[in-house]
Amino acid sequence: MEKFNEKEKSFRNDDAGPKYFVKGPHWEGGVLVFKPGQQLGEHWHHIVEETFYFLQGTPKMIVNVKEYRVEPGDVFKLSPEDKHNIVNDTDKPIKAVFIKRPFKPDDKATKK
Repeated sequence: MEKFNEKEKSFRNDDAGPKYFVKGPHWEGGVLVFKPGQQLGEHWHHIVEETFYFLQGTPKMIVNVKEYRVEPGDVFKLSPEDKHNIVNDTDKPIKAVFIKRPFKPDDKATKK
């Protein structure tokens, strides 16, 4: 068993971007916070499934070139090979929970 508070973990980019809570051995996940104008960057995974649960904000989610306007409470379950990006094109911060399974930290592609 492991217990911690979100405040004890760090964002990848100072005060925004991904903040991992769990990294292995079976899955990884945490929260994403993007300020206005920030984005995840288009990528996909060959083996990993990824799920996003949006808590706050209305960013644009792009999956396989199709754009979706997110509402709080939306869940996107992505299969391997689904190209995806999250773009905060709004004037407010966004926050989402992400879960990636199985734990394959090097399974990320950005160019075909």
